[in-house]
Amino acid sequence: MNEMNRTREMYFIADELRSVADMGLRYSEIEYDRERYRRVRELSARLIAAIEERAAGEVMEEYEGTLSHVTPFVGADAVVFRNGRILLIRREDNGLWAMPGGITDVGETWAHSAERELREEAGVNGRATKLLGIFDSRLWRSRSKVQFYSGVWLVEIAEDQTPITGPETTGVGFFAEDALPDLSPGHSRRVPIVQTNTERPMCGRILDGSVHLSSPMLYSLPVGEADDLDCPFFIRAP
Repeated sequence: MNEMNRTREMYFIADELRSVADMGLRYSEIEYDRERYRRVRELSARLIAAIEERAAGEVMEEYEGTLSHVTPFVGADAVVFRNGRILLIRREDNGLWAMPGGITDVGETWAHSAERELREEAGVNGRATKLLGIFDSRLWRSRSKVQFYSGVWLVEIAEDQTPITGPETTGVGFFAEDALPDLSPGHSRRVPIVQTNTERPMCGRILDGSVHLSSPMLYSLPVGEADDLDCPFFIRAP
């Protein structure tokens, strides 16, 4: 296991420990058990602090701000095509390219969050028309410190709209399948899959160990059990 994968695995472990602790503190009424769950949360914070070389107390302050983290987060990416090219934004934080997207806010629908992220990061208004797939960040090698499910939405925009950079982006443009820029982790695998399969029939096929299903739900069928299923949605990771 190389250093990057080792660090990624440590983040996963810390995230699971935190989730176990938060779930226990949410439902346990026995103070003895609650003390143990608080200890588990502290251990998670210490692990993150060791990875990032900062104080555990600082990590705990961040944890205290999101005590509802008991299940994976939900996010949305917007897929916009123009003349066969996909719209990508360059992220300010790492200088790499990605589909416009982010975490879904409380109170908005999944589709609306894709539209909002597109507006905030690329300066254009659009309408989400189809859920293309649901991707698990752990299985698609995103470098997120927490697990999240990303819904990738096809979004239509008017031809007279010109994408522009936003507060969190330093570049924006349309790219052909054979001329993609350096992509952000996770997107480096999702973008080619989306480009290749959005307009092609995927029914009854297994792609990279993944199952294509006819419902926009996150299933977990073993590979080989989806041969007779329809497929507008790309669900599982390789």
